[in-house]
Amino acid sequence: MEIVYKKSSNFIEAGHSFCPGCSHGIAHNIMMDTIDEMGLAEKAILVYPVGCAANAMTYVKPNVVHAPHGRAPAVATGIKRCAPDKFVVLYQGDGDLAAIGMAETIHMANRGEHVTTIYINNTIYGMTGGQMAPTTMMGQITTTTREGRGLHGEGQPIKMCEMISTLGEPKFVARYALDNAKHVIEARKGIKKAFQMQVEDKGYAFIELLSMCPSNWHLSPKDSVKYMEEEVIKTFPLGVYKEEV
Repeated sequence: MEIVYKKSSNFIEAGHSFCPGCSHGIAHNIMMDTIDEMGLAEKAILVYPVGCAANAMTYVKPNVVHAPHGRAPAVATGIKRCAPDKFVVLYQGDGDLAAIGMAETIHMANRGEHVTTIYINNTIYGMTGGQMAPTTMMGQITTTTREGRGLHGEGQPIKMCEMISTLGEPKFVARYALDNAKHVIEARKGIKKAFQMQVEDKGYAFIELLSMCPSNWHLSPKDSVKYMEEEVIKTFPLGVYKEEV
């Protein structure tokens, strides 16, 4: 039996420009399929910041707002409060959300804004050439940690799900991976749950997706999957960290 994948109608025909093996494409397929399934395209507003994530603005059809670096939570808060009937999704990478955007992220979560955050964690700054990110793992080599993170006072990687789940207002906080079919199916279910929460006005949802970055990990796409399984998931355990729905 031949399985034919139907591309979401929310993509333009030209397709995306993400690197081979990058999980941004997988994440967007899940997002857009779910938006299609739930009939949300007409009321959706996607908020993108600076970084690799912003490449998606060139090939998605729903309404898009481009926020300054790290300021997607502030922009999304303004949109949702001014137009509460809209479906607002923030799509941010780890360098954007957990570094320059940390304060905005924490305060938005603490207020319990009725939006959905999709957070892509590939443990490195992708667009700017592979520098250490807040999520870079201990011992991981980057262009700014040539001997590996942790030897020169860089501290531990920041774990956003664990942090946000301690706050009172977030209602759904979960981490998934995009390295194999089983994990992608689980991520799809989590994203649909988070979207449904916003549709039902139940509160803030934070979804973290562990993503591969072959270009800046300096690995093949195949070896990136192995690295994800053997290293990344050990540092960032998968699971639901908070659920109050």
